[in-house]
Amino acid sequence: MTATATTVTPNPKLSSAYSYSHYFQNHSSPKWTLEMNACKWHYCRRGQMIVTKASSSGSGNKEKAGKRSTNTKKSNTNTNPDALTQQQQQQQQQQQPVSISLDDVNPVGLGRKSRQIFDEVWRKFSGLGQISRTTRADDKDSLDALLIREGPMCEFAIPGAQNTTVLVVGATSRIGRIVIRKLMLRGYSVKALVRKADQEVVDMLPRSVEIVIGDVGDPCTLKAAVENCNKIIYCATARSTITGDLFRVDYQGVYNVTKAFQDFNNKLAQLRAGKSSKSKLLLAKFKSADSLNGWEARQGTYFQDVVAFKYDAGMDAKFELSETGDAVFSGYVFTRGGYVELSKKLSLPLGCTLDRYEGLVLSVGGNGRSYVLILEAGPSADRSQSKLYFARFSTKVGFCRVRVPFSSFRPVKPDDPPMDPFLVHTMTIRFEPRRQRPVEGPSGAKQDLRSFKLILEYIKALPTGQETDFVLVSCTGLGVEPSRREQVLKAKRDGEDSLRRSGLGYTIIRPGPLKEEPGGQRALIFDQGNRITQGISCADVADICVKALHDSTARNKSFDVCYEYVSEQGKELYELVAHLPDKANNYLTPALSVLEKNT
Repeated sequence: MTATATTVTPNPKLSSAYSYSHYFQNHSSPKWTLEMNACKWHYCRRGQMIVTKASSSGSGNKEKAGKRSTNTKKSNTNTNPDALTQQQQQQQQQQQPVSISLDDVNPVGLGRKSRQIFDEVWRKFSGLGQISRTTRADDKDSLDALLIREGPMCEFAIPGAQNTTVLVVGATSRIGRIVIRKLMLRGYSVKALVRKADQEVVDMLPRSVEIVIGDVGDPCTLKAAVENCNKIIYCATARSTITGDLFRVDYQGVYNVTKAFQDFNNKLAQLRAGKSSKSKLLLAKFKSADSLNGWEARQGTYFQDVVAFKYDAGMDAKFELSETGDAVFSGYVFTRGGYVELSKKLSLPLGCTLDRYEGLVLSVGGNGRSYVLILEAGPSADRSQSKLYFARFSTKVGFCRVRVPFSSFRPVKPDDPPMDPFLVHTMTIRFEPRRQRPVEGPSGAKQDLRSFKLILEYIKALPTGQETDFVLVSCTGLGVEPSRREQVLKAKRDGEDSLRRSGLGYTIIRPGPLKEEPGGQRALIFDQGNRITQGISCADVADICVKALHDSTARNKSFDVCYEYVSEQGKELYELVAHLPDKANNYLTPALSVLEKNT
């Protein structure tokens, strides 16, 4: 009984491939047959199923096989029997199919490699006069290695993806599992962060994914996870609406992962002697008494006449190193219209200018007051030509990082031109009693809004980036129980705020209620302001996460997304941006180009 190939779906190309396969089964070496078996397997992978079955032409085939066997014996009467035995063993090995599990195969490498094999077979078919019948014993092993390992590009792959490692946090979530497969299909190296690597979790993930055990609530377990990663997609969410779980996963988890990622980038920058694209420019680091030199604490008032003296109730400010080694800027302002500030002229390293950076990041701690950051720009030799630009930032009780982009600075005088970071020469941190929000102290009592305390750790300039470093899947609140909605939204918003303050290039995606259905079937709405009302497929959210990794319009943006819907006639309050997901084009760019950046 001989094995013959039968195609289930007619296809001209497949029929041609079958013709070549049938020819080489009877006229070529086992190596080519093995290669054609791989081609058949690939066609099966593409949907053109090929099955192998026993021939139904019983006696006729046996007679033909007997004639071929007789002719072979006659033509090889002087052949060594041991050689015949070896040849029969090779023929038996040749008939055995290549056993490769679908879980072991990377589709990107498989498609390209099967095409290379087919081209190689065609080349050999064109040059039959130079056919060589040499075989190698490791043909099967080498073929398995080529099919399983990551291959070059295909129609789904993204340029540069092979050199990019993405960490997926929440890899077993509804969105995370789809994100991982989309990343693999596009050629990325993928690491998955899971809390437990039991058999159930391992079965959920492809075998080529690097699994890292860790907990977002434990910073010590995240160092190995972010090692050698270029980008992060955070899909984790609390499994319950208990406040403790929400705080640990949705807020503290985001903070811990961003900090671990920044620490790795800083370590990488030090190893590369500051030449890494992630390197920040250190403007001030407050670690000793000498680091306070050059900073001047002063006071002033917005009133310029004698009326100010009627409301002069006293001001005071000091900047000193505490007993614990912290640089503390503290004081009070009881005078109406008064303010106190801390100022210093910047001294940048030779060859460094702030126009190569996109903003500032401050590591500070205090009692939750808001401050005004003022930059003075202009010719350093002539201070009279300088212009003042300001941006407000708030702090929290305890330590936090504050990100202030240069784009958020506004001129003190409306007629002045926009700020040019190249000309910035002086930095000032100002405190004023107005616009302060009440903050409860540790004991629950509200503090005096006219006093302040700010601990300064460092001030750095953030490098300009074109792409997103961190994608966070958040929540709009739709579909959440009304009794728990406020708790969930608070934890999610705190996590978003932590990511914005980190200094990383971010994209925050707030999908509507998730649906278990195929993606790419309906147009998507992109909006800001919590005005969406529809759900969205998990597959579409995963596709947005992947597309946002290399889309410059998605950097430092927060947006809501859901399925397209039509508003009632006469109630069109605003225009929404709808685009149909499609792998052939990046629908994200035109959709996000009309949305404002969140700073």
